[in-house]
Amino acid sequence: MSAAAADRCRVPKAFWQTVERIGVAPAALLRQARLPATLHLNEHAQVTTAQYFALWRALEELKPEPGLGLTLVQRTDTAVHPPSSLAAFYARDYRDGLLRIARFKRLCSPELVRVAQGKEECAVTVAWPYATAPEPPISTDVTFASLVELGRRGTGQPLAPLRVELARERPKNGVYQKYFDCPVRFGAAQNRLILKPSDLDRPFPGHNQELLEILTPALASALGELQARSSIKEQVKVVLKRSLASGRPELADVARDLGLSERTLQRRITQEGASFRELLAEARQELGRQLLLDPSAEIDEVACLLGYQDTSSFYRAFRDREGVTPSRWRELRSDKLH
Repeated sequence: MSAAAADRCRVPKAFWQTVERIGVAPAALLRQARLPATLHLNEHAQVTTAQYFALWRALEELKPEPGLGLTLVQRTDTAVHPPSSLAAFYARDYRDGLLRIARFKRLCSPELVRVAQGKEECAVTVAWPYATAPEPPISTDVTFASLVELGRRGTGQPLAPLRVELARERPKNGVYQKYFDCPVRFGAAQNRLILKPSDLDRPFPGHNQELLEILTPALASALGELQARSSIKEQVKVVLKRSLASGRPELADVARDLGLSERTLQRRITQEGASFRELLAEARQELGRQLLLDPSAEIDEVACLLGYQDTSSFYRAFRDREGVTPSRWRELRSDKLH
């Protein structure tokens, strides 16, 4: 099961070590990202998705080199990975390693890694439930390169994906083709790492069952506690808020995003005393309030972002729940702030 963890990302010690290796001082990076100057000194520090993305964007600004994310992954030692990632390198085979990464990565961040296996190809995609802006390209590069490195280091063979699809524009050099050693499509609809199904069965010579028997129960227990603290209602609303602008999300769409069947999602929503329709209305209302706090946002723009077909529909729905129109709500809120 895939569920959205809290909006907290751990920045591992390995990140700061690798950043220093490429000549970027952690203090300078934090200053560029406008984050606390001593964040790198606290091994237990956590940041939000927005702050995590700000770190990556700051690194892109300080080191504007094509393929920098690929370099970071290649220069990171396997031994310094957190337990949630380290276990994957001792998996039975590449498939087992990928699924372990997808399952336990949520212990470090709300990032959702999806592995869709088919007969012709295996597609890996990533979603950030709390993101309000596109994932920085360097972050995507790090994730995809990490999964490729898992296969290469785990099998001891120079595995190459079937292809890589990236939403960004094509860079001026061929660094991506050189690293991935496969066709790389730019300007794609979404970022996707496409692997060869035959490679998934390749064994990992370093498979260590004894170590996995030590690591896996502890990781599974931690993940179980994380999921138990995460209300399904809140998870659904996070997905809905992200999807509203593209139309009226259906239960099937949300279930797919959370890695659940429609029946299971419906049952869990009911168990928490809610309905999908109620959660959709709550998500719209909460996001509407958030958007209205921005004085530069026009009312019709807010209505569009909330998935309403017209502004009058938004006015009626908002007034029914809040007792005032969106314009009046904004005025009252502004008066309280001044």
